[in-house]
Amino acid sequence: MNINVAIKPGLRIRAFYLFFIIANIQTGTGIMGVSSYIYKEAKQDAWLSILIAGVFVHIIIFIMFIILNKYENTDIFGIQTDLFGKWISRILGTVFIIYLFASLLTVLINYIQVVQVFLFPLLSPWLLTILLLLIVSYSVLGGLRVAVGVSFIFFLLSIWLVLFLYKPITLMDLGHFKPLLEASPKELLLGAKATSYSFLGLEILFFIYPFIDNKKRAQLPTQLGIAMTTSLILLVTVTSIGFFGGERLEQTIWPVLILYKSIEYAVVERFDIIVVSQWMMVITPIMILLVWMITYGMKRLYSFSQKKTLYIVLFLLLIGGGTIKEQFTIQLIIDYVAKVGFWIAFIYPLVLFPLVLIKKKIEKKKEGYN
Repeated sequence: MNINVAIKPGLRIRAFYLFFIIANIQTGTGIMGVSSYIYKEAKQDAWLSILIAGVFVHIIIFIMFIILNKYENTDIFGIQTDLFGKWISRILGTVFIIYLFASLLTVLINYIQVVQVFLFPLLSPWLLTILLLLIVSYSVLGGLRVAVGVSFIFFLLSIWLVLFLYKPITLMDLGHFKPLLEASPKELLLGAKATSYSFLGLEILFFIYPFIDNKKRAQLPTQLGIAMTTSLILLVTVTSIGFFGGERLEQTIWPVLILYKSIEYAVVERFDIIVVSQWMMVITPIMILLVWMITYGMKRLYSFSQKKTLYIVLFLLLIGGGTIKEQFTIQLIIDYVAKVGFWIAFIYPLVLFPLVLIKKKIEKKKEGYN
């Protein structure tokens, strides 16, 4: 495997789109229930845990760019090959791909469950799975630029949902935030860790970096995308605490959807139905990008055709989406993905960082001797 990747000009994307890629891939089904998870750990100081998590993720992104900039034009697979050699890097890369597939599966089965609870209780999960997979397959076959284009368009078509949180905000009880700053440092950090599932997705930077056309301008839109995610999580968490109060929030599975359920208009009795339907535009780009990452990874690791990998992934998703129905099983998979994702997305870059610096310093010394 070549460490550096040669990408044709026609396959590259502008750094500008990184904002939409990051904001899209992190704003999935996780944000629907993140506020209750954070509240269980940090209580009314959950907002502070989110700010801590946001700062930490910004630092991780900064470190990821330092790592990537040490190479000419590489991705995570090239970095691992350079540091650990062919065989160990293949094992690590395979673990990465399995994790990506598990993340992809959680997005699919979680959304199917939401649709069945809020819209169509008798809807066959097979039917919805097939519909989503048709959209995903069409987009992934078009390549990364099509996937990025879908993310860009769907982001613009779904961001308006945030504006309708104004009514739950007006119904907030500020007494639910008292007493302030009562959580211990340990509780705040546990609350920050509880956000990890909603912040997963930043690892896509390790995959698409070779495809970025103007790399010097890449960090700003990426950091802005993280800021967007942090702001959304902060908004829905603060609104949820103020609207529900602690005891009710802890017992609510999808607080964000219940917030929208409280919105009523003369022409729309249940606004949450529109939100759940519109949420397909939120999760579809996530699925497209994750499937592309898996197919790209298999091509890099094993020289396996991206088209063949796509069909295998779609088949496995069809089986998983059609058969995994129990809430306990779904939550168990999500919890495992969150735990593994925490180490892969947030800790692994910290491990790679000193190794890359040391490796490059040694190489520089050798070049000096020669």
